[in-house]
Amino acid sequence: MNERWSSLPRRAVLKLSLALSGVLALGGLARFLSYRQPPPASQRIPVGSPDNYAIGSVTAVPQARAWLMRDESGFYAVSGLCTHLGCTVSEEAGEFVCPCHGSRFRHDGLILKGPALRPLRHLEVSLTEDHQLIIDSGSEVADSVRLATDL
Repeated sequence: MNERWSSLPRRAVLKLSLALSGVLALGGLARFLSYRQPPPASQRIPVGSPDNYAIGSVTAVPQARAWLMRDESGFYAVSGLCTHLGCTVSEEAGEFVCPCHGSRFRHDGLILKGPALRPLRHLEVSLTEDHQLIIDSGSEVADSVRLATDL
């Protein structure tokens, strides 16, 4: 077997090495571009009384890896995980920013700047019988869903 490899011209070995490197690089690139976040396990996180949140508030909920917002229509929550590669977004100057690759999102989760191709996921917000807000980190809802503020 050593004779077989030693009889190959250097150029052939170089071409074979380059071709193999290219195939491996393309495989990695395809995996990178097709990343999909695994669905999180359902976790119900209590976040307190609705009275604790003013209209226009934006509150980090680290236990749920989410952000809780209250607007004129009610409460809603968006995932704090960037849809590009799953990095945790931070809130800066009225928008969410991914520190890994620079994606930017509005507070309602819509994309302002890529490389993310999908908006942030909206999570279910509900109210317990004792009037406490709950974020369900594993339950995705439409971006128009709000928990009414006239509670």
